[in-house]
Amino acid sequence: MRSLHRLAAPLALLAALGFSGGALADDPCADFVPQPKPQNTSRDIVGHDLDTIQERGWMDFAVYEDFPPYSWEEKGKARGIDVEIAKLIAEDVGVEARFNFVAAGENLDADLRNNVWKGPIIGGRVSNVMMRVPYDSAFKCRVEQVVFTGQYAAEEIAIAYDEAEYRDGGPTPAYFRFDTVAVENDSIADFYLSSFPGGQLLPNIRRFPTMAEAMAALEAGEVMAAMGPLAQLEWGAGEGVAVHRPPLVGFAKGDWTLGLGVNFAYRPLSYWADDAIRYALEDGRIEAIFAEYGLTHLPPER
Repeated sequence: MRSLHRLAAPLALLAALGFSGGALADDPCADFVPQPKPQNTSRDIVGHDLDTIQERGWMDFAVYEDFPPYSWEEKGKARGIDVEIAKLIAEDVGVEARFNFVAAGENLDADLRNNVWKGPIIGGRVSNVMMRVPYDSAFKCRVEQVVFTGQYAAEEIAIAYDEAEYRDGGPTPAYFRFDTVAVENDSIADFYLSSFPGGQLLPNIRRFPTMAEAMAALEAGEVMAAMGPLAQLEWGAGEGVAVHRPPLVGFAKGDWTLGLGVNFAYRPLSYWADDAIRYALEDGRIEAIFAEYGLTHLPPER
């Protein structure tokens, strides 16, 4: 359920804003009441300013655990596109990158609270930078304790399909009235297909605990297609499987921008990290990281 947990809050806000008008349409923060600044935060946050990071020679990055192709551990080594992008940031700062692999919380608010500005109730620690934070102009009004910066890629919902089953091109959601499709359970793709008018697609939706398992079912011929984030589909696509991005009618938010989360008290670090991302986008290093993993880099909105 990790895909939904991280995206539900900002995507739900975007859906709401899409149907609102007046001041909200022009200024997503217009009706927001400022929150009290956090007090008595965890002691381990001390020493996370930029000068201390450079003096000690390393910085901590929070990345999601067991989440290929974005971040995972293999034989004790950190791997994934978020890991490689984090290394670019650390290199620009002039320090070593260290990784704190974290589990997804109940929602994005909890992830940011536990990993960026306060710390978990039991165990764990806050990190200097959190990777793979969905950016949304309305959501950032609600979480003042975090600076949302360093937008490095976009993500988009797509469809993977068995080329032998669809010789004339990839399917659209309407095909799944008759054809089987795999999704990650309780993901936004699952919600979208399940809410298709009249529940017409429900009999043909096959749900799996992870997107990797959904793609494995497609590879095994158990389903005809799979729907989910583009990078996860491309990562899991083997021979005879293609991926396309058809128009998704009625999808409130089928794409989003990904960036970094940094504690609001350490803005110089957030500025430096954002510059490092900008340079790496301009000279093609981030695109090259995606290509190394066999993935398409979708440019972010910055």
